[in-house]
Amino acid sequence: MFSRVDSGREAEDFVARWLEERGFVIEGRNLRLGPLELDIVAREGRVIVVVEVRRRGPSSFTTPLSSVNGLKRRNVRFAGERLWNRRYKNDGSVDRMRFDLASVRELNGAFTLEYIRAAF
Repeated sequence: MFSRVDSGREAEDFVARWLEERGFVIEGRNLRLGPLELDIVAREGRVIVVVEVRRRGPSSFTTPLSSVNGLKRRNVRFAGERLWNRRYKNDGSVDRMRFDLASVRELNGAFTLEYIRAAF
């Protein structure tokens, strides 16, 4: 049986490969910051990119993008700020942090991706 965790991990694997193909360097995945978690942390040049990955199946009533509510955005930003202060604040090779959103849908056994830079 295919679990929700496996489904999310598969979507994150797909997004991580997509990012690497475009020159991003994956810094970390599923980073725990207290009770919060960041799906993917990548580097694009001098920018640290926090990527929230959302996946919904074909029978879902909501789209992956609509599943990111205000509380989720606040939690991701809070976790990103915590990561910034702990790891990147004094790193001279980094200028800023950006929050992107990756929406993954599965259709006929294939993934489609909608990627939004600076989503929130």
